[in-house]
Amino acid sequence: MFRAIFELLLTAIVILFLRAVIGIVLKGFGQAMRAPNQQQGGPNPVNESSRTRELKKDPVCGTYIASDTSITETVGGQTFHFCSRQCRDKYVASLAR
Repeated sequence: MFRAIFELLLTAIVILFLRAVIGIVLKGFGQAMRAPNQQQGGPNPVNESSRTRELKKDPVCGTYIASDTSITETVGGQTFHFCSRQCRDKYVASLAR
């Protein structure tokens, strides 16, 4: 009876040990397979900057453009954002009529 309990306890310990070792090995492989910029644990700068950009709508063509890369024109104290010089020129020309 004592021997059966001892073998059952020993089997449980061996299984727990093997699970821990396999988990550590798989975690190591997972970290090795990641891209180099993701291994450092910091946020991805490309994704971070795209999440913080404010989008503005071009009043001519309706395209949404990031405010930091748009072409701006201030008319009557209000700033408008354009996707291209052509859209800006169309808008300014429509004001001149």
